[in-house]
Amino acid sequence: MSDTLKAVARERVGKGSARELRRNGQIPASIYGDKQSPVSIAISRKEATMRIHAGGFMTNILSIDVDGEKVNVLPKDYQLDPVRDFVMHVDFLRVSKNTQVVVEVPVQFENEDTCVGIKRGGTLNIVRHTVEVSCPANSIPEALVADLAELNIGDAVHISAITLPEGVTPTITDRDFTVATIASPGGAQDAEDDAAEAAAAAAEGGEEEASE
Repeated sequence: MSDTLKAVARERVGKGSARELRRNGQIPASIYGDKQSPVSIAISRKEATMRIHAGGFMTNILSIDVDGEKVNVLPKDYQLDPVRDFVMHVDFLRVSKNTQVVVEVPVQFENEDTCVGIKRGGTLNIVRHTVEVSCPANSIPEALVADLAELNIGDAVHISAITLPEGVTPTITDRDFTVATIASPGGAQDAEDDAAEAAAAAAEGGEEEASE
């Protein structure tokens, strides 16, 4: 799939214009940021849907060709129809080499098949499937890798155990938060601890949304 997305500038905005675009197989979108005025555009709904379903949409920089002028952007948000689940609108952040962004990066777990605790009957209990980080727009990691090989039952993977690329820092800085644990087969306490950590993560997300 090409890293360039074709678009056309929109002069008309509003619900009526958006409905007309969708009838013609397009969706409204906007480009903002980098201390420049927002730009309203229209993009192919089919193309946007394919990119979203392909994965990594929110962590990959795209070049949007707006009537021949190319703009480097990072997808920041998209809206889906609540009933039919198709893409309704996309927001793009204009980026340059100096742009610092906050993104959710997926966590990958390696050596699960050789993990000491899992071989003894423990289970991998994932507390955070993604970690929110701050990093340069041109250095967004595809994933954060957690090595499980030496972990035993009762051990935990904290963010300090994951090697972060240069320039990448977690947005949570006040504690060494848990990413996953190796729980015992009947480890009720482990489950309670993980639930508490997951609840804390959800609360952090709610506070961020409330402050926006």
